[in-house]
Amino acid sequence: MSTASARIRAYPGFGIVALLCLVLLYAPLLVVMVYSFNDSTSITQWGGFSLRWYKEVFTGVEAAKFKVAAWNSISIALMATIAATTIATSAAIGMTRGGLWRGKAASFALINLPIMVPEIVTAVATLIFFSAIGFKTGYLSILLAHIVFCIPFAYLPIAARLQGINSSFEEAAIDLYATRWQAFRYVLLPILLPGVISGALLAFIISLDDFIITNFVKGAGIETLPTAIFGAVKQGIKPNIMAISSLMLLVSVVFVTVSWWIGRTGNKPGDT
Repeated sequence: MSTASARIRAYPGFGIVALLCLVLLYAPLLVVMVYSFNDSTSITQWGGFSLRWYKEVFTGVEAAKFKVAAWNSISIALMATIAATTIATSAAIGMTRGGLWRGKAASFALINLPIMVPEIVTAVATLIFFSAIGFKTGYLSILLAHIVFCIPFAYLPIAARLQGINSSFEEAAIDLYATRWQAFRYVLLPILLPGVISGALLAFIISLDDFIITNFVKGAGIETLPTAIFGAVKQGIKPNIMAISSLMLLVSVVFVTVSWWIGRTGNKPGDT
């Protein structure tokens, strides 16, 4: 791996291109975070360091609206994570431990399809489907949509972890008169747990941050935090929006970091 990395760095201009990509990706985020501490009401002029806009988020005029939206986002993300992780774990076990069966390749492609299809296409298709079956858009429609598109994000870490677990552990448990369920619960699941937690954390943050699909299927009268922020931005960018965005960014970074760390420590050589 180190040799391959050295070869990549040896290409002319690689460092400049990499630096440019990092600046384009993260400079806007840094600007938002810095100006969320701006004491001025202006979003372009620095007026000194202050936490007033973070206080505004929790106690200001729009605090009640954002609290409801945050609760909707968190509750939907939690339920979507539990459902998606359960389905993804079952799918990963079936795909990895089920041997060869007809339609396996198609099933794998179907599971990963939400990642490859543009999100706007998924949003439009979901809305059309709900309209076709007469399903009323609202809290439940958001939850169902989130469960579906969170499955592949939970599936990938779980499947990767499962592929590194030797099936002889389960076979030994069954040889010692354990049932299939006991072999899964007491042998496979504890070893698989780092991948399950990593997938769940990833699914949670994907659901929490989603805007496009949520905006299409939410219906009237319900907002999640991303859609509430979008609605507030349409009236003009305010410093308190930067504070909320910075908080969401912090939560996202923490969850993704924890997911990466758990997946990394769980896949250390010698674990299985």
